[in-house]
Amino acid sequence: MDGFFRKIDANPDMYGPLWITTTLIFMLAAFGNFATYLMQRKTNLDIWNFDVGYFNWAASVMYGYAAVVPAVFFFLFQYFGSRPSLVRFWCMWGYSLFIFIPASALLLIPVEFLRWVIIILVGGASSWFISLNLKECTEGADMMVLIASAAVLQFALALFIKVFFFA
Repeated sequence: MDGFFRKIDANPDMYGPLWITTTLIFMLAAFGNFATYLMQRKTNLDIWNFDVGYFNWAASVMYGYAAVVPAVFFFLFQYFGSRPSLVRFWCMWGYSLFIFIPASALLLIPVEFLRWVIIILVGGASSWFISLNLKECTEGADMMVLIASAAVLQFALALFIKVFFFA
């Protein structure tokens, strides 16, 4: 979980921000609709329709999150005296979204309590990944407020995924 920047130090890639995010968008749109189908199957199947709007929401939120949030934290870290790399931040935040791909498949389980347990664990793991790796960028400076806000933002994304796509 930690040491991500040391592993990508020589060659950070854009695979995470691009392909992991794109895969997550399709998974959220498809599995979000399927989860709605599974939940409504118990009551009345005649009123269920595939909602294409899930794709628009997933693309807007995930691409926006993967591009804007790392850029904002890059500028905040620079403002407070650290010298991070924007490409490394994009890379790290993109890879932090990977855990949501298998989680979106697990969120198909039609047991609401289990869904909440899954999203809390996944949100916590993703937040922990961000926190541990942002500590490496602080260069001894005390930026715990920035690190904590990044972790809270990552956890808020997990809650948004659960509430919007798998309610």
